[in-house]
Amino acid sequence: MSLQPEFWQRGPIENIPSLLQPVAHTLLQATAEINELMREFPEAVLWKKPAGLASPAFHLQHISGVLDRLFTYAKGDQLSAEQLAALAAEGKENPKDSIKALLDRLNKQVDIALKQLSTTDVTTLTDFRGVGRKQLPSTTMGLLFHSAEHMMRHTGQLLVTVKILSGRNG
Repeated sequence: MSLQPEFWQRGPIENIPSLLQPVAHTLLQATAEINELMREFPEAVLWKKPAGLASPAFHLQHISGVLDRLFTYAKGDQLSAEQLAALAAEGKENPKDSIKALLDRLNKQVDIALKQLSTTDVTTLTDFRGVGRKQLPSTTMGLLFHSAEHMMRHTGQLLVTVKILSGRNG
């Protein structure tokens, strides 16, 4: 457990526009919490679904995927065939998806997201961004903030599921 203050209490993240600091702080906080949470988690129960809840593996797959997809939409791009295939594979047990592999993917995706935040033109934050085939309405800012919120939501769900499966009390 870290003795440092949470990321939002540590000051600005270098090279991130001030309006996007909350997104960066949230991404970094959730990433740190997830990496710590999974540090001693038993590989044997990575795909278990206690009480029908999503497995820890699903949450790790999904968080990485959501960041990838929402940041793609925030750039004004549509999803690639590779991204659509990854979406279809979320939640499906894959022997290649070890805890280390899932955390590596997550950490890499957060690094990519932070780089994108650092180059985001804040004058585009309220620009329309269509989501999905139906082009559901959002904005650059809406997508970036939702990605952070969605990541933190799944971090909380992952915390509960990991504690149930590993028998941790604290």
